[in-house]
Order: sequence, then C-alpha cells, then structure tokens
Amino acid sequence: MVAHARAEAPNECCGMIGGRDGSATSIHRARNAEESPLRYVMHPTDQLRIMEEIEARGEELAAIYHSHTGSPAYPSQTDINLAENWPDPLYVICSLADREPELRAFAIRDGEVEEVTLELE
Repeated sequence: MVAHARAEAPNECCGMIGGRDGSATSIHRARNAEESPLRYVMHPTDQLRIMEEIEARGEELAAIYHSHTGSPAYPSQTDINLAENWPDPLYVICSLADREPELRAFAIRDGEVEEVTLELE
C-alpha cells in the first residue's frame, strides 16, 4: 500500500483489500479515475475486476484503501460521503504528508467515523 501510494504521488492512489476471518489476505491496486492529488474515484473497470478476483479467492471485501498525499491519515468529508455506498468494509488511509508514511483504518457508517486498530504481522 505504501509503495502504491509513493508510486502514484502526487496523485492519490486507491485499491481494495480482500480478507477472511478478520484478516487481510490480498491487496489489489486500482486506478484512480480522477488522477487527482485531492480525491480518488476507483476506476469502474478495476473495481469490477478486483471484486471478481476477491470472490474467486473465496475472500470478502475487507477494506478499501487510498492515500492522502498532503494531509493526515484521517477521512475527509469527501471520503465519508463516498463510504455511504460501501458501509461494510474498513477504510485504510496511507498519508504521505510527513517523511514517514502513516497508516490508519476506520469504520465509516452513517456518516460516523470510528478508528480501528490495525495489527500488522
């Protein structure tokens, strides 16, 4: 995820994470259809392909990720609005605003943001 964020900078990157039993098991890069440093929209063709790959692996959509290139790893109002259509997966944000990348995860449901602890193995 960090490598993807760095590769796409100064634009935001985006993608999906497949999982089983509460653990992430695959990561899938997508194109940002907006090609923007301020927002992301997952390219529809990539979104469909990734969902098919996740299902073929017997996984579920565990998380949607994207980067913030100049702001902290916290959902913007735009991020909260986008989550309205996808309330079940977590949202992982990778911020490149400082020297060291910052990764944080959130549950976003009904406009409410709740941080979730990530356990890295």
